[in-house]
Amino acid sequence: MRIYKKELMKNFTSFRIGGEADIIAEPKDIKELVELIKFLRNKGIIFYILGNGTNVLVSDKGIRGCVVHIGKNLSKTKVNGTKIEAEAGTLLSDIAQLALKNKLQGFEQLSGIPGSIGGAVAMNAGAYDREIKDVVASVNAINDQGRVVKLTKDALDFSYRRSVILEKGFIITSVTINLQPGDKNEIKANMEKYDTLRKNKQPLEFPSAGSTFKRPEGKYAALLIKDSNLVGESIGDAEVSSKHAGFIINKGNATANDVYKLMNLIKNDVKTYFNVDLEPEIKLWGKF
Repeated sequence: MRIYKKELMKNFTSFRIGGEADIIAEPKDIKELVELIKFLRNKGIIFYILGNGTNVLVSDKGIRGCVVHIGKNLSKTKVNGTKIEAEAGTLLSDIAQLALKNKLQGFEQLSGIPGSIGGAVAMNAGAYDREIKDVVASVNAINDQGRVVKLTKDALDFSYRRSVILEKGFIITSVTINLQPGDKNEIKANMEKYDTLRKNKQPLEFPSAGSTFKRPEGKYAALLIKDSNLVGESIGDAEVSSKHAGFIINKGNATANDVYKLMNLIKNDVKTYFNVDLEPEIKLWGKF
């Protein structure tokens, strides 16, 4: 297991923001992950599960306790017919490439989401009218008793940007997805189509955490933000993207406090103009 002490979390997040973590631990395999979680729970040590760091804003004051980084060490994959089993740290982009190689369709819309499969399943990530729940067959997860259990799709109780995983504090170790046989050229063309859409519509040239707010029922957060005249609004180096109002971007040296203040400004203005309460999609870690 690799251990980092007093490491800046900005080195582990897509926002490139975040103060020091007391400890960052990187288990080398699932067995070591299970043992680490048992140890932390038995000792009463606060811990956070970090995948690819793409959906989190870490306080400038950092993180007390332990950050368990599930990354490339836990990214083994296996193909069995139309099913792909992937450890929790596997990037969605890598799963998409594996599906393409094996002529399996159904993952194309999800291929550009810049996260790992464990985090994507936990929050039921989605894009272009497709969600992770549409392809998940089952997951293996560490439950609150420290045992690895298998959960079927129905047991995961998916809904918009949520699953039972987060609510029960379970930790995903691996995911099995079920796809369909397809034409390799068609799969590749669809992946390229969605990749082009992302590049044209999202501010991928700047650090961000993706969509800042969840979609309110029957509405679009980005449109509400745009119609509140907030495009280009900034606090410090945190800015509402002119390319996609649903994104807050880091123009270079944004602090977590800059982003947090901007999020609150957005929430207040949208509430004032449209009487809609925006709920953050990104996770806030630490003290703000």
